[in-house]
Amino acid sequence: MKLNGKVAIVTGGAQGIGEAIARRFVDEGATVVIGDMNEELGLATAIKLQRKPGEDAFFHQLNVADKHSIVSFVNYALYLFGRIDILINNAGIIKDGLLVDMSDDDFDAVINVNLRGVKRMTGAVVPTMIAQKSGVILSASSMVAEGNIGQTNYAASKAGVESMTRTWAGELGRYGIRVNAVAPGITDTTMVAGIPDKTREYYIKRTPLERYARPEEIAAAYAFLASEEASFITGTVLDVNGGLRV
Repeated sequence: MKLNGKVAIVTGGAQGIGEAIARRFVDEGATVVIGDMNEELGLATAIKLQRKPGEDAFFHQLNVADKHSIVSFVNYALYLFGRIDILINNAGIIKDGLLVDMSDDDFDAVINVNLRGVKRMTGAVVPTMIAQKSGVILSASSMVAEGNIGQTNYAASKAGVESMTRTWAGELGRYGIRVNAVAPGITDTTMVAGIPDKTREYYIKRTPLERYARPEEIAAAYAFLASEEASFITGTVLDVNGGLRV
């Protein structure tokens, strides 16, 4: 198993891609601490992933827009295991709209979770990884980081994540910490479930593989980057989009 004995924390891990990442990591031998705002769903997900009661997967409520919540979550993981080997910055929200319709509140909300939340989570975990002289930080970007109509806030947040990823790779490599990001194409999750059929068909036709990604396919990319198979990869954004940019 690629991640045997590793301790991983996954933000936004109660459902969708986050749940798929947590599941894959447990399957690869890691112990996972899931953080999510939805306490009921998060607890249910952790219990579902446990191979034995009280093992493999744990949950603690987390709001990445709240620095006190972040500190509580990180301290919980450290209390349980004394180390954090892998940080998955997966939590994210969307509040789409054209520029002329987008309120400052909607812009700020997305930036606060998708960008500032990644910075705060990483800042809270890095001291532990520096002390360990090892660690892996993986953050969720998107193909939208290059820009997309109606997603000013989301595109800006993901472009920022990619820039921070490259910056942190340069800053933290000396401590044995690798920093990368994963940029999925459109993935079949509840976040995109409300996309109109015409829009769905449009993107499927533009994708050379002619379908949406499955969450487990995105999780496989995270598992690879977290493993020793990617031991010389840092500062990279891995596209997992079925060729949609082609």
